[in-house]
Amino acid sequence: MDEPIKTDVVIIGAGPIGLFAVFELGLLDMKAHLIDILDKIGGQCAELYPEKPIYDIPGIPYTSAQGLVDALLLQIKPFNAQFHLSEMVEKVEKIGDPLFRVTTDQGKQFECKIVVIAAGGGSFQPKRPPIPGVEPYEGKSLFYSVRKMEAFRDKRVLIVGGGDSALDWTLNLAPIAKHLTLLHRRSEFRAAPDSVNKMMALVGEGKIDFVLGQVTALHGEQGQLSKASVKINDGSVMELACDALLPFFGLTMKLGPVANWGFELKNNELIPVETASFETSVPGIFAIGDINWYPGKLKLILSGFHEAALMAQKAYHYVYPEKRLVFQYTTSSTSLQKKLGVAPAPKESQPA
Repeated sequence: MDEPIKTDVVIIGAGPIGLFAVFELGLLDMKAHLIDILDKIGGQCAELYPEKPIYDIPGIPYTSAQGLVDALLLQIKPFNAQFHLSEMVEKVEKIGDPLFRVTTDQGKQFECKIVVIAAGGGSFQPKRPPIPGVEPYEGKSLFYSVRKMEAFRDKRVLIVGGGDSALDWTLNLAPIAKHLTLLHRRSEFRAAPDSVNKMMALVGEGKIDFVLGQVTALHGEQGQLSKASVKINDGSVMELACDALLPFFGLTMKLGPVANWGFELKNNELIPVETASFETSVPGIFAIGDINWYPGKLKLILSGFHEAALMAQKAYHYVYPEKRLVFQYTTSSTSLQKKLGVAPAPKESQPA
């Protein structure tokens, strides 16, 4: 196992609240690594509804969910946050005072003084396809995400679905797969029109196949697929040879391993916090955004931003116990402006 990655703060969740936490922590000289189960930055805003309009961000009459994520990424650029995507945090252990060891499902470990849970409603879990007997193939030749494209080189790949993930991976894997088939139950897609057009162009060039239908059965031995039975929309059944199946049937929200980290949960799904800094019952672990609970809680992005700001104030005392925290405004503090790269240039001295 590689040496643990050492940092001030580990943020679990790379949605808007986790991103803004980077900003508030960065202003106070705390470095952060973010871990997210998704393969992209932005949480459910980016994954589930990137084009959804948002009207209640202060000072911004209108933005899209993806537009907000893009703006937050630009805002935190000076702080050089590190992202670890397609990874799920499985374990958080207290190993010092304060010091935590955070372990992901990929075996990656972090050592940090602060843990911030900004995981929204929990971790995104892929929806299992309604195909009998899928379990033996999961993780061996049936995958719900692509973590290493090279694993599919020279393979016969069957992708099932009609959303952005299905189309994106169709386009990305087509050049390296031995043969690729996209299967969808109807000719209409939920993906970006440009992706659909590019996919259809590959079909027209004979580089991939597109089939209208649904998988009804899987065939293979010891977890390795050899073919899938497909019911075509005209009622007939065909068999598609495949070495790997990628079903993209959407995501569902589950609290996931967080439920086993020793917190007393509210309704088995929310983490209670105190409202001075949104710290949990475990000192040094904070919960901000939709995953926390306190009296009067509102599940709004702007509420999560407020929680991130107060969290950072308390976190500072764990990371820098010997230092005194002086509250400053970004509008008037030249030191904060330098961190953001917006400090005005010094005035040239006038000749006597």
